[in-house]
Amino acid sequence: MMRVGLIGLGMMGRHHARVLQHLDGVELAAVSDPGGDVHGAAPGVPLYPDVAGLIGHGVDAAVCAVPTALHEPVGMQLAEAGIHAFIEKPIAADVASGQRLVDAFASRGLVGAVGHIERFNPALQELKRRLDAGDLGKIHQIATRRQGPFPGRITDVGVARDLGTHDLDLTMWLGGDRFAEIDSQSAILVRDGREDLIAITGRLRNDVITNHLVNWLSPMKERVTTVTGEAGAFVADTLTADLTFYENGSVETEWEALANFRGVKEGNITRFAFPKPEPLKTELEAFRDAIRSGAPGIVTLEDGLHTLRAAEAVINGPSVSGSFNGD
Repeated sequence: MMRVGLIGLGMMGRHHARVLQHLDGVELAAVSDPGGDVHGAAPGVPLYPDVAGLIGHGVDAAVCAVPTALHEPVGMQLAEAGIHAFIEKPIAADVASGQRLVDAFASRGLVGAVGHIERFNPALQELKRRLDAGDLGKIHQIATRRQGPFPGRITDVGVARDLGTHDLDLTMWLGGDRFAEIDSQSAILVRDGREDLIAITGRLRNDVITNHLVNWLSPMKERVTTVTGEAGAFVADTLTADLTFYENGSVETEWEALANFRGVKEGNITRFAFPKPEPLKTELEAFRDAIRSGAPGIVTLEDGLHTLRAAEAVINGPSVSGSFNGD
């Protein structure tokens, strides 16, 4: 059994506690939160008020579900103790802090993962499998919409670092490359000093065009990813974990008024059926397997750092064509 510790028992930490207590091959050995386990997320599990106590208890790996500003100091404590770590996204509050975490884990040969959970949504997992199999052919564009009401629990970052990093990460993952250019328009409409609406456009190094609408101002919640390519378009709804394929048509149009339009034609629409496990369970299984056998599948610290670089480029204003260095 792999002994895993959990640091932070807030909104996300409670979910980690629930999944870790039932994950095959894993024992939730200890938890840590200065406020205690007020929600009863881990009854009977040894509880410590600080990270040092959890480290002293003895764990092989740890999940860090604390506010973003604490990711670096907590992550560094774990690295120095030789403990593999899963750090909730974003990797850190800024690129410099993220780089120090990458270096600390790499120099000690430790597994480090970042909690970009959208990659593990069943709809996106199935979409990635089909893209890798060549079902869409060449990818032309990836567009995302991630909109909804403001979550009161988010106080330390704006919408770009919180929600936007999901879309930047999943786009690079689905598109198979990093950003070459990225521009944005943003607004601060509700909170002082933190953007709550942003529109992002970009281009990956392999020339895939990207568009992302992200806000905390919409009365409806929306989580949609559309990938358009040679064979048609996939639409993934990660709220319902549904994946639909809109195929380019091959039937000739007999109606003259419609035939005058050039471009692709409407074809068959297919909604796929596939298993839909809980994304957090799949994500933590990937972390477990990476430690056990070096299995691929986690969002690495390096991946998380590239995503944070893209987010900072977005926040800091439009980039000059070609000036954004995704490396």
